[in-house]
Amino acid sequence: MLNVSHTTVSRSLNDSPLISEDTKARVREIARKYNYTPNVSAKSLVLAKSYNIGLFFSTLKEGTTANFFLCSVRGVNKVVNEPYKLVVEAVDEVEDLQYVKKKNFDGIILVSQDPKDDRFIRHVLRSRIPVVVLNREVEKLNVNTVLTDDRRGTREATEYLLRMGHRKIAFIEGKAEFRSAALRKEGFDQAMKRQGLDVPAGFVVQGNYDLESGYEAMQKLLRRDDRPTAVFCSNDDMAIGAMKAVHDARLEVPEDISLMGFDDNGITAYLTPAITTVRRPIEEMSREGALMLFDLIENGGKDVHSVRLKTELEIRASVSDIRQV
Repeated sequence: MLNVSHTTVSRSLNDSPLISEDTKARVREIARKYNYTPNVSAKSLVLAKSYNIGLFFSTLKEGTTANFFLCSVRGVNKVVNEPYKLVVEAVDEVEDLQYVKKKNFDGIILVSQDPKDDRFIRHVLRSRIPVVVLNREVEKLNVNTVLTDDRRGTREATEYLLRMGHRKIAFIEGKAEFRSAALRKEGFDQAMKRQGLDVPAGFVVQGNYDLESGYEAMQKLLRRDDRPTAVFCSNDDMAIGAMKAVHDARLEVPEDISLMGFDDNGITAYLTPAITTVRRPIEEMSREGALMLFDLIENGGKDVHSVRLKTELEIRASVSDIRQV
């Protein structure tokens, strides 16, 4: 229609500096008039690109709460625009790692909980696929990471319980093999040790990051003769389960026992009482990771970066002040 070459049309639509602004304008006008859109499949063959961004989770069956999953996908999806498409997968469901190759993915974001994911990361690095790991610090591998400071968040939240006069504080741990669970336990231990306080035997109970384990763990604590005055749960789902256990025992939060969670999953603010928790910026973390990934894809950066985002204590109604009691 314009009596120019295919190359000129392509360069015009891709805003090449080799083409005059007048020619670009004429090409774009014809494209608009005839509702032209590029064939992404053909383009991917020419450029050896898939236009797929992989968002992989350690697991989608255990330990990945609905809110964590939603916020992670939402944050990445704010950055992934046409012609790229977001492909969501679970590492534990990838039977053949050969599926994860440069032909299928232009970049990968791994939301990692488990050190076992290092095998997957090594494969991605060997395949020369740009990758960013979220949620976990990766040791001994040169990989870009974005995570939240869970240890500090738990320490500061525990210090708040201590300022409210609590000394008999129990802790419900998260999923045993997850690094986040270990970091949150470390933060709790640090705060207690700074006050010179020993955690009584049996005051640390294993959970699994789900409602049921929070309920069962709280039941164990309530059966004790030396019942704690406050319980810190490693995530909000377990805190909700723990609150039900308190109510089923005909006790009240926070009058009989104070309760704290971690994550700020969007539900805890609407319970009665609303649960004091640590807000973890999951959506911000995933968005930052996606921006970092596209910088790697487009600019091929060689420097490895690690970004650690701060958490924030959300003080609500589930913790009582017992300093005057």
